[in-house]
Amino acid sequence: QVPLVESGGGLVQPGGSLRLSCAASGTILSRNLMDFMGWYRQAPGKQRELVATIRSSGTTSYVDSVKGRFTISRDNAKNTVDLQMNSLKLEDTAVYYCHREASNWWGQGTQVTVSS
Repeated sequence: QVPLVESGGGLVQPGGSLRLSCAASGTILSRNLMDFMGWYRQAPGKQRELVATIRSSGTTSYVDSVKGRFTISRDNAKNTVDLQMNSLKLEDTAVYYCHREASNWWGQGTQVTVSS
């Protein structure tokens, strides 16, 4: 069983927006998503890259290439960790993965394709 499930990926034009969500899977308790969580991405032929993190305190951090465009947050009503991506660029194309640091849990990934 994959402990985390990502959703929200798709095809978008440059300058567009997408919102990714990460939820706990099956019997995994949603409160686990209150820990240190991160969004990673992996483009074809490249290594997996840390994009954004959120601590249990709510403190966030971002890789320089997405600062000012991406926002990581928790949606307590939906029990998800979300990644709002605005002003998308061609180079944002990748498979995006959710990760829980404490247990090294990964999701199956969701494809984001930015193309005109």
